Amino acid sequence: MTTDLTADEARRLILRAQGLLGADGRKGGVHAMLRRLGAVQLDTVSVLARSHELVAYARLGQVARERVESAYWDHPARSFEYWCHAASILPIEHWPLYSFRRRAYRERKFRWHQVPDGVDKLLDQVREAGPITTADVGGSRNGGPWWDWSDSKIGLEWLLDIGELVCTRRVGWRRVYDLAERVVPAGLLADDLTDAECVVRLARVAGQSLGVATTADLVDFLRVRNHHRSLLEQALADGSAGLVPVRVAGWAGKGAAWADPALLASGAKGRHRTTLVSPFDSLIWHRGRTSRVFGFDYTLELYVPKHKRVHGYFTMPVLSGGRLVGRVDPAREGTTFVARQVSLEPGISPARAADGVRDALWEAASWVGCDSVRVERAAPELVAALERE
Repeated sequence: MTTDLTADEARRLILRAQGLLGADGRKGGVHAMLRRLGAVQLDTVSVLARSHELVAYARLGQVARERVESAYWDHPARSFEYWCHAASILPIEHWPLYSFRRRAYRERKFRWHQVPDGVDKLLDQVREAGPITTADVGGSRNGGPWWDWSDSKIGLEWLLDIGELVCTRRVGWRRVYDLAERVVPAGLLADDLTDAECVVRLARVAGQSLGVATTADLVDFLRVRNHHRSLLEQALADGSAGLVPVRVAGWAGKGAAWADPALLASGAKGRHRTTLVSPFDSLIWHRGRTSRVFGFDYTLELYVPKHKRVHGYFTMPVLSGGRLVGRVDPAREGTTFVARQVSLEPGISPARAADGVRDALWEAASWVGCDSVRVERAAPELVAALERE
């Protein structure tokens, strides 16, 4: 039986699943948030903070940044880094679920770089001397662009890809590589799940995180291809993924859609979170889905030449009242939060949106230690509305 949902119902359920609607999203702190989301994407870019911090802030509010860091990379390990939608922090209990990907890398014997000689020696070094960073083995680069990795970096990343090594903590943003057998709990170490079992269980994780999703949304969450995509599609069709079919008004032509039955049963009630959203947040990381759910067409312009940017370098959507109402290009100068550019979506009234935008700016400012906010560029009527008490 297929459940019919309006577009607004689907949007609210998605926000609830993502911890951005209702009180449940703030319960249990960072670890509960990570389990709810299934994956928190990592990225090197840091404007106000790094993205994995911004994701926690968006849901939990002004939790101390040190607490966020220690929660992700604590001891004993409660999370690890691996490949989901992209390089991500994952709950440690999901280690067995990624054995399908570790096997695939091992069989391919190549990903971004040719695996160099000497990998076994690196593994022996970690086994004998303890956890290491790239700095301990000569650095990560040969001196060229970011992809011009040293052989040691390539070797360590390869050993991480195939599961011989694992990263469960960082030091100064450097990955610390250690033996999986030393840091992954013994009960999780065995790679005895079949590819189908892994994909079925991860499909459920993705469905619970996204709340309401098309097949393509779930594929994008897990970045599965070919045989593994077929396994996911089969798990949806036969019900083993634990998701139920839904029909969302306005989603016609986007393929089959699915929902978490527990979410459907509980509904989507509660107070909306008002916040700035990281470009790498799972709420919006699929740009087509973001347009479909929120009517919000988004491009991260840090990859766009400066003279072609419309909204700014690191534009963060503003979530208010359950909708993405505008965009802010943030920066920080000392203790001043600088909004280089603020804009509202077409049809959004400055008078109605100003309170949400103002709250989002000031709370983010306070979280990163700023005591003032300066808006450099915005429509005059928005500036006037933001300045109005």
